[in-house]
Amino acid sequence: MGSDKKQQKEVKAEATMKGAEKLAREAVAAVVEEIVGRTGFRGEITQVRCRILSGRDEGKSIRRNVKGPVRMDDVLMLRETEIEARKIKSKVTKGAFS
Repeated sequence: MGSDKKQQKEVKAEATMKGAEKLAREAVAAVVEEIVGRTGFRGEITQVRCRILSGRDEGKSIRRNVKGPVRMDDVLMLRETEIEARKIKSKVTKGAFS
């Protein structure tokens, strides 16, 4: 019985490694061109405009939401390049929309 559990763990670990390798191959580099603003409930998300450096959409400029520290000219590794973030609507941070 112990060897069955060990074998299952090895299979899961192998599948996880294959998934990580696949993601690394499919990830596309994009460079941050502009920091648009902060969004999220507490302002923890930064909206940036980035230019895609390689892949099918090379040269395209898209808007993305980034969690964590980000600066101009940082390189982001994007899993996909088709979906673009919504524009930040207003500067209302908290409270009623009055």
